Amino acid sequence: MFFSDEYFMNMALLEAEAAFEEGEIPVGAVIVLDNKVIAKAHNLTETLNDATAHAEMQALTSAFNYLGAKYLNNCILYVTLEPCVMCAGALFWAQIGKVVYGATDLKRGYSLINASLLHPKTELVKGVLAEESQALLGLFFRKLRN
Repeated sequence: MFFSDEYFMNMALLEAEAAFEEGEIPVGAVIVLDNKVIAKAHNLTETLNDATAHAEMQALTSAFNYLGAKYLNNCILYVTLEPCVMCAGALFWAQIGKVVYGATDLKRGYSLINASLLHPKTELVKGVLAEESQALLGLFFRKLRN
């Protein structure tokens, strides 16, 4: 279906695949406003030697610059993996309107700490294309171990 959560999550998966090809942990993010992609990014922690260069952080910076604003109340973030605590904090401060994520992060996901880390007005949708997101992560870490 056009402009569905699955449609935009597939774009985030393309970003995750780009990260995979660059040797980065395959997480991709897309930020949408009024059914238009205004930012897309993937993990760049290895490329930039920056532990904070997560896909969400890269996409947030791009969206802030695109809009010339520090709040993203009407925007939707699509990300292939549940945000970590750092990214959830940044999403809180950005007052993002909605977060849609794929795979749950059982080791570093923000919900392990406290599900209220997101802004109270932020809508949350979990598990969109979770199997595809998890499969790509699993492939990456199997490849890394071998």
